[in-house]
Amino acid sequence: MCGRFASARQTQDLLDAFMIDPTLPVDDELREWHASWNVAPTQHVRMIVERAPRETPDAPPVRQLRAARWGLVPSWARDASGGARLLNARSETLLEKPSFKRAAASRRAVVPADGYYEWRKLGDGPRPAKQPYYIHPADGSVAALAGLYEFWRDKDLPDDDPDRWLVTCTILTRAAAGELAEIHDRTPVMLTPATLDGWLDPSADGREALDLALSDAPELAWHPVSSRVNRVSEDDAGLIDLES
Repeated sequence: MCGRFASARQTQDLLDAFMIDPTLPVDDELREWHASWNVAPTQHVRMIVERAPRETPDAPPVRQLRAARWGLVPSWARDASGGARLLNARSETLLEKPSFKRAAASRRAVVPADGYYEWRKLGDGPRPAKQPYYIHPADGSVAALAGLYEFWRDKDLPDDDPDRWLVTCTILTRAAAGELAEIHDRTPVMLTPATLDGWLDPSADGREALDLALSDAPELAWHPVSSRVNRVSEDDAGLIDLES
């Protein structure tokens, strides 16, 4: 699974990297984004989507940068408490699981990251020690993590309450291969320039978009890092440094 990642690039860098029209409105919380090297579940993250602008909902979809809470809450959920359990969506069952299949059909997203963390078990037993690793694109580019997003309506709030809608997201995973599988058996689905557009296209068939996303992957690099990353309270650039 993917349970922590780094998101330290400035918002303008993401607008440039993903070719988002800079004249489109961007939420204040994204304009003033504070770099984080230890993004954790249920925190707000940035995501790229293709949908009609808020001001003109009948217009054609355009690429936008939006904010979402990490941990998907399906639109049909009775309450928002289950989002903390839906941080990741397995690509193998994505199109069948009730929690994900509606979003997989047309609400696909990219969660940009500098890299992510994974923990390698050291030995056996009920509570083996674990070594954290930082994993990132080998060329230093932005990691485009394939994701899904949903809108959940809080029916206890009035129609004019700005907090009545909750936007959440999840990150897709796939089986890890090669040396990466020695660290952990799962890895996030990462998009490449050849697969990103097709994944984001809301008119694309869900199966077609998923097959495309899984057809290619960037080259990754990794190294061990300090166990400080285990603590959510730790958040500084030193977390991604090679453990000395």
